[in-house]
Amino acid sequence: MQLIHSITEMQSYSSVWQQAGLKVAFVPTMGNLHAGHLDLVERAMQLADRVVVSIFVNPLQFNEDGDFEAYPRTLDDDMQKLGDYQVDAVFAPSENELYPQGRERITWVDIPELSAILEGSSRPGHFRGVATVVAKLFNCVQPQVAIFGEKDFQQLLVIQRMVADLNFPIEIIGMPTRREEDGLAMSSRNSRLSVEERKNAPVLYRALQMMRDNILAGEGDFAQLESQAMEQIAAEGMTPEYISVRSAKDLEVPQVSADLVIVAAARVGQTRLIDNILV
Repeated sequence: MQLIHSITEMQSYSSVWQQAGLKVAFVPTMGNLHAGHLDLVERAMQLADRVVVSIFVNPLQFNEDGDFEAYPRTLDDDMQKLGDYQVDAVFAPSENELYPQGRERITWVDIPELSAILEGSSRPGHFRGVATVVAKLFNCVQPQVAIFGEKDFQQLLVIQRMVADLNFPIEIIGMPTRREEDGLAMSSRNSRLSVEERKNAPVLYRALQMMRDNILAGEGDFAQLESQAMEQIAAEGMTPEYISVRSAKDLEVPQVSADLVIVAAARVGQTRLIDNILV
């Protein structure tokens, strides 16, 4: 397994592989890897001849003061986990390598409308930062396929839209959310939860399950279901930001016949959690 910090070196490896007729799969991450990330790696290994995992804590997608600095950096531990999976390369560029002109002089990738709702409304500029870094990483790694988790459902749709609009020759694969035994979606942010906060956190997923079950049973008053779920979460000591039933295709307000996803964000203490469930 190669640890690569240079864009030129990463592109050179990818070029050699592709000239040899080998398919390259890519798993972009910010590190602090857990079992959910490793599910993506396993899927990548099934789909391609060579697998690259990136580890880069992207400053452009953080909104809150101190959140970027507080994000766990665990490269040595991550490398050990990926070595067990026989990943071919770990691409871990520095900020100066990826953004040589600095944060203020960047060419941005912006996906209008889809980036402005839900998470985009709560975190202005977040998806612009995500789309920009992922576009740059795609150009560095040059994969034929990239794998993303469905826990960040809106992010997955943003990346799919960007790839379609900018004609990247890359297949985007979404993988189901990996959960703890009590239903909490695995996330690097879970490590910030206190013992009591961790005990309460699964209520977010339980509220989504309740909404899904009611919709499948024929309930069509989505606004009422959203209100009930917000009350349920608040009663358990969490602070809900939004819970919304949307079209799974584009996150628009749904038609009755549409495939649906329920998306949610809530705070437990100082930690912000997101989750979703498909209907």
